[in-house]
Amino acid sequence: MAEGKQIRLFLIDGTFSGLVTAEIMNWTGHVFKGSRSELGRIYQREEAQRTGVYILLGDKSDGSPLAYIGESDNIASRLKQHAAKKSFWSEVVFVTSKDGNLTSAHARYIEAQLIQRAKEIGRIPLENGNEPTGGADLPEADASDMNHFIKEFLTILPVLGVEVFRGRSSKWDDALKAGEELQYDSPIFQVSVKKHGGTAYGQIIDGEFTVLKGSAIAAEVTRKDNVVESTRRQFELRKQLHERLNNEGAIVIDDKGIATLTRDVPFSSPSAAAAFVQGRATANGRREWRTKDNDTYADWEGWK
Repeated sequence: MAEGKQIRLFLIDGTFSGLVTAEIMNWTGHVFKGSRSELGRIYQREEAQRTGVYILLGDKSDGSPLAYIGESDNIASRLKQHAAKKSFWSEVVFVTSKDGNLTSAHARYIEAQLIQRAKEIGRIPLENGNEPTGGADLPEADASDMNHFIKEFLTILPVLGVEVFRGRSSKWDDALKAGEELQYDSPIFQVSVKKHGGTAYGQIIDGEFTVLKGSAIAAEVTRKDNVVESTRRQFELRKQLHERLNNEGAIVIDDKGIATLTRDVPFSSPSAAAAFVQGRATANGRREWRTKDNDTYADWEGWK
């Protein structure tokens, strides 16, 4: 049985689009989120004067998401530097400690672990250059405390709309779970990719239907002629996603024209996932995705 969490959100301006703080009962961390347009107010916040780890969120020139993860002994001072030198970001989220016991060494450890997880998941590219090696000399007890600290931070972030770390990261989870078998939200489903006889695999992970790394997918998205406008729009969305993933290296195509995913890719529904892996505009994913026992996704939905 999963353990419940109570997250306390405070909307400083009375709206979710304004400045927001978030906390978990009996956790020493304090999370703050704000927009770049509110930097003047953020600089004045007491928590922005502390040691912590921050995430800059924004978009590339083509509109695709981009993030940057960093740490500082004074969040406000570092944000002033980024405001002058980095143009891509529009929001910032940072975590500090309410009891003031988060040291520079702790922050470097958290930063390194978060960058590692973000790169393993690959959901949103990072603007970070060299990968930090912080935390190598952190005492064992401190490292254990920081792993718990990070785990709570990662629980809060999706509630604030931050999805950089949302998804499957086996190396990270193995470390946090100390070797326990990972439990996700569903069995593994599969669907045949008829264009080249390969197989794609999917699973519900963190509430999203995720096509798993190593899945075979269609090498291109093809559209039939004389389709209705809604289908044409779906085709364009699938094609744009395919091109973006290909450009990011998330899709590799061998000399036989067989395409394979190099990382997990989340979708809003099993139908969107089934259409994408088969290179089509639409599909009935609840019927096409099946378990190894040949039960459909719809069957599983009815049982769970």
